[in-house]
Amino acid sequence: MASGIVKLVVPELDLLATVLRTALTKNFKQVCVEVVESPDLSKQPWGLAARGLNGNCQIADVGGVDNLHYVENNFASFRMSDIAKTVGVANGFLMGPGAGSAPILKVCSELMANTKLDGTCLSKYAIVQPDGSYRQADYPHNEVGVLANLLVSEGMPGKVLHVKASERIGPLNFVSCMRQSLIEHFTEAHMAVGMAGVFQIKTGAIKAHVMPDFPKHDMLNATVVEKWLRFYEMHAPLTCLSVLVSHDHQKLGLRMEHTHFFSDHGDGGHYHHDITPADVDYEGYFVPAEAVHRIGPPHIDPARTCFFS
Repeated sequence: MASGIVKLVVPELDLLATVLRTALTKNFKQVCVEVVESPDLSKQPWGLAARGLNGNCQIADVGGVDNLHYVENNFASFRMSDIAKTVGVANGFLMGPGAGSAPILKVCSELMANTKLDGTCLSKYAIVQPDGSYRQADYPHNEVGVLANLLVSEGMPGKVLHVKASERIGPLNFVSCMRQSLIEHFTEAHMAVGMAGVFQIKTGAIKAHVMPDFPKHDMLNATVVEKWLRFYEMHAPLTCLSVLVSHDHQKLGLRMEHTHFFSDHGDGGHYHHDITPADVDYEGYFVPAEAVHRIGPPHIDPARTCFFS
């Protein structure tokens, strides 16, 4: 099932804390990054399907955007149990952004995967409705659609990075700022670092998108995709599931950062950035991953060309 595995550098948490703190301080007025014992993330306000993030932490990069761009690939799907077995964490905890299964939902959707395969499924999805509004709903299925970027772990408590940042003063969003810090610090050839976690946007508003239903034609450039997506302003509190990787040295077509969110008030979708920098307040917990597994990349006729290739 896997087409490539990237062994990641796993820095000491204290070093990662310093790297993240240095970068975030340039982008946010208030910053705190420390190494702590994870709280019970199954409790509110986090609402995860497992108590923690730790234990054999792997990143699964599943499918890809070309499954969206080409009509022939729109109904690609992957069982979460197969993904977990492929990365070596059978019956694991899977958490992160993706797309819901089109064979199940019969429509394109944003997925917030959040499930423990031997127990609780708390995943959600968001769709665009015929009137142009969006709707978030429960997703009681252990299958992802055209793409997903997932933390797969044993879902255990343990040492984690506790990251807080508020009052944005720089140009980068919360996730991009952290990823940029990894790029700038871990510069040796073929060195890559990956992280995943859950964070809350406690106050403020964000720019988000929700994918509408699949188009009837291939989408071969960025302008077409921009016109197809539906953008919205959404409001805190929001719970975000995020995966990021510093480098793709092997050119496997990795998604370098990806974040989706859900809420108790019906807002859910793909996070772009906050739009209220003076009021925004982020808090989250993150762990480094041991490897990235490239699973089921899109199959495209090599005679065809695409803007995104």
